[in-house]
Amino acid sequence: MKTAFIGLGVMGYPMAGHLVKGGHEVTVYNRTTAKAQKWADEHGGSYAETPAEAAKGADVVCLCVGNDDDVRSVTFGDDGVLAGMSAGAVLVDHTTASAVVAREVSAKADELGIGFIDAPVSGGQAGAENGALTVMIGGEQTVYEKAVPVIDCYARMHQLLGSVGSGQLAKMVNQICIAGLVQGLSEGIAFGMRAGLDMKATIEVLSKGAAGSWQMDNRYETMIDDKFEHGFAVDWMRKDLGIALEESKSNGARLPVTALVDQFYADVQEDGGNRWDTSSLVTRIR
Repeated sequence: MKTAFIGLGVMGYPMAGHLVKGGHEVTVYNRTTAKAQKWADEHGGSYAETPAEAAKGADVVCLCVGNDDDVRSVTFGDDGVLAGMSAGAVLVDHTTASAVVAREVSAKADELGIGFIDAPVSGGQAGAENGALTVMIGGEQTVYEKAVPVIDCYARMHQLLGSVGSGQLAKMVNQICIAGLVQGLSEGIAFGMRAGLDMKATIEVLSKGAAGSWQMDNRYETMIDDKFEHGFAVDWMRKDLGIALEESKSNGARLPVTALVDQFYADVQEDGGNRWDTSSLVTRIR
């Protein structure tokens, strides 16, 4: 399939590479053109100067940018992807953004006869590099099916969960769950270290029981060793939790732990940990 990929950050760069490996014809766009050139040299695809140019003639266009405003900037206007796409094509937004912007983009795409699905991902940089992401999807079944050959290239799991916006809502659930898990793991590790336990040996045992989780398996060693220059940044997590907390005002959900952990992350930011991994929560209580 002829595809375009917009946004070559830590997630988008390897995701676009997997499309080439999957046999698709790929044109990329990135705000920093030098990075798009580097990607094209490395993977053998091509790059464009604007999102519209990248999207021209594509069967499927993927976005993976920063936030709601970034989605709007690369989607709407004369240089946006919708200006370059043709009726019958599909736009896949992998950005973690709000359900509101997903519905905005979907409405405009529908006017143009373009399919749209919101499809935020989970699995982090490692998942993107290994082609093992989990993708939560909102949209119509027929549109989703058109995008499956593309999504299959970098996902180990993807599922349609409902109408447009459902993917973003599911990603909010994901981040809400992670916030509580990481705080609990932080408290457990801090407690165990103060109690004089060999925490690496302790976690190796606990991870095989009811307390086990992805966060425990993948973050306990670096949390104990005080290493956080990797993974999913605190700034990004606060952005995501902010989206969830805002949505909760609309649907009436109570998120007391999420709100508390969000403020704990603000403390980490004040200590200079903006780009630290989310597991750096442990630093504020150790």
